[in-house]
Order: sequence, then C-alpha cells, then structure tokens
Amino acid sequence: MRHQRAGVHLSRTSAHRKALFSNLVAALFTNERIRTTDAKAKETRRLAERTITWARRVGDVLGKKPERRTTEESARVVHAVRMARRIVRDRGAVMKLFDELAPRYTGRHGGYTRIVKLVQRPGDAASMSLLELMPEDGASAPKSEGKGGGKSAAGPEAKGGAKTTAKGAAKTAKPAAEPAKKPRAPKSK
Repeated sequence: MRHQRAGVHLSRTSAHRKALFSNLVAALFTNERIRTTDAKAKETRRLAERTITWARRVGDVLGKKPERRTTEESARVVHAVRMARRIVRDRGAVMKLFDELAPRYTGRHGGYTRIVKLVQRPGDAASMSLLELMPEDGASAPKSEGKGGGKSAAGPEAKGGAKTTAKGAAKTAKPAAEPAKKPRAPKSK
C-alpha cells in the first residue's frame, strides 16, 4: 500500500526527479505556460501552486519598501523566499514569482494554474498537456462556449480564419506551408 507516499516516481532517481520538477516550475514561472506530459504536468502543478502560495502570503509585506519593513516582516519575506528556493533553483524565476506573480494572485486562494489536455505526442503516443498560469482576476479570460456552442460576434478572425478581400489580400495572405517530408529519391543499384 502507498499510504502517505505523495508524488510520482516517473522511473527516475530522486535527484533527477527533483531537478526535473525544479526546472519545470522555473520554466512555468518564466514563460507562464509549458507543454509537457500529463503526469509531469500534474506533479508540476502541485509544486507550483505551493510555491505561489508562499509568495502570495507575504504579498502585503512585499508592497512596502525594504527599509520600511519591521524585522518580523523582513524575516517573513526571507523565509518565504527560502521556501520558494527549495523548489525553484532559478533566481530569475523566483524574482518574477515575488515581483509579478504574487501580486497578481493576492485575491485568489489556490487554483493558480490550469491543465489543458492536448493531442498525443507523435513519437510514443504519450498524453500531452499544456500547463499554464491563470490570468489575472480582473483580466478577461477566454470563456468556453455554452451548451449550444453558438457563434461569436467577432466573426471568423477570432476563430483563427483569415478573412480576405481584394484590398487586404496582400496583408492577410500567408505563405504556403512547406511539405512535411522531402520526396525520397529512387534507389540506384
């Protein structure tokens, strides 16, 4: 039985696993979205949400200038940064976490990330996912269609289609895609 055995092994040593998830969380904080397998995405989400919570809890103190903080507030910030650095080894990602991401999620208690399922990976048919940070609370996120799946008022441009006219054809025309594979030359004897 696996009682109180949180986390996944992924057929890696503990040091490799720790480095892998540290890099994935750092990439998530830096790029705000990553494409990875389902199992890695679920475990990365668990670590990223915990790390964002550490930063969010000191958000009120981060608003003050460092010289205006009391010793207790400074200790809270140092502790939160050290706890975040246990997971994320990249200094730039931690700085972005405390400077940009923590203020973004001050009003949100959990649910900082979402996982969107993608198509399977071509080589080994592994199920892939897109792990991304949720947009700001005040920002308008793209909402899914209702039950009817009605058309949007924006027209075909919003759906990714290209609407062209005689005048705008030169502006919106896209170059033809190159073929995926080169034609094979016949074998010679």
